[in-house]
Amino acid sequence: MTSTTKFFMLAVAAFVLIVAGIAHYTSAQEAKPVNGAPKAGAAASSGAVARGKYIVEDVAYCTNCHTPRRANGQYDRSKWLQGGPLFWQPAHPLQNYPQLVPRIAGTPPANDDEMVTLLTTGVWKDGSRLRDPMPQFRMTKEDAQAVIAYLKTLNSTQLPPSR
Repeated sequence: MTSTTKFFMLAVAAFVLIVAGIAHYTSAQEAKPVNGAPKAGAAASSGAVARGKYIVEDVAYCTNCHTPRRANGQYDRSKWLQGGPLFWQPAHPLQNYPQLVPRIAGTPPANDDEMVTLLTTGVWKDGSRLRDPMPQFRMTKEDAQAVIAYLKTLNSTQLPPSR
């Protein structure tokens, strides 16, 4: 094979990989309703819960702080997103650094509108900004509502399966 043929084949292979990656990425995203119209019925509800679970566990990693850990550092799955002592601590003491994090499973520590505001603006219900290490999220309203829908499906007796 000539070097031009090899280059062409390499370019085609790269193109195919890129297209496959984009297709995989977009298929993993939930389809958005046309013109912002909400979906109807149980499918919308289960879709929102699945999207919320994905955001909580695979994007925002809420479990890192909001799920207590065992002595070996593994998540205590019997207390999934139930709050407790903050596992991560700064290398040097910081003033006003939280030692405990709130439970977010079941009924979150604020009403739905307050939680949406928190997740879309980074502002808590009392008007204050969140303290480190809590990220200052800027989620869409739909993503914030999906997170809340997922959190409300959890309680101390209903745990997600181990991965």
